[in-house]
Amino acid sequence: MPSILLIDDEIPFLRALTITLRARGYEVEPVSTGEEGLKIATRHSPDLVILDLGLPGMDGTEVVKILRDTTQIPVIVLSARGGENDKVLALDCGADDYVTKPFQMGELLARVRAAIRRTAVSQEAAVVSTAHFSVDLARKHVNISGNDVRLTPTQWRLVEILVKNQDHIVSQHQLLKTVWGSEYSHETNYLRVFMAQIRRILEPDPSQPRYFLTEPGMGYRFTAGSDARQPQLD
Repeated sequence: MPSILLIDDEIPFLRALTITLRARGYEVEPVSTGEEGLKIATRHSPDLVILDLGLPGMDGTEVVKILRDTTQIPVIVLSARGGENDKVLALDCGADDYVTKPFQMGELLARVRAAIRRTAVSQEAAVVSTAHFSVDLARKHVNISGNDVRLTPTQWRLVEILVKNQDHIVSQHQLLKTVWGSEYSHETNYLRVFMAQIRRILEPDPSQPRYFLTEPGMGYRFTAGSDARQPQLD
């Protein structure tokens, strides 16, 4: 039974969503503050965190940052803040997905399933190495100079897909459909944010990516080669 930590200070909403998720077979721990949520996340390591941004005390974006610095638990932001800047900020802080209130329950449940699915264990056994890092597809780890690098589930899924398709272009549509779901086919801002994150972590010079390349108008491509490329905007 997948476990979900639900953080929202609107108590009637918190209770209603808890009942709905439990009815769908999830184990749910509802809390109303970010501080309490972080304690539970540390102790019990749930399969997924769903949280509001407008929390009392510690803001939701701060909760996301701490979760991302200390865990690999996928995070879905569920917020009434619907602006593009709010979404990009939350994603840049480490959230894996963003749902705006009010929402359709079917959509949220689909996104919950997708987020949990992205953490499933890969059966691939290959290790792909570059001059700067190695990707272990079986262990779901990236290693730099002998040290494992922490990636979020969504960051890992993008790296995994691109590495498995080494030297082949993967279209934006295919990446969005595979990682987030078919309903995300136009959310290209998701890819821009997450590819920028991946490059900051793995590229020796993120402004001149050598490994995770943008193919303008087509998609993205991973190459294990070390040929320097010109700066790319996406």
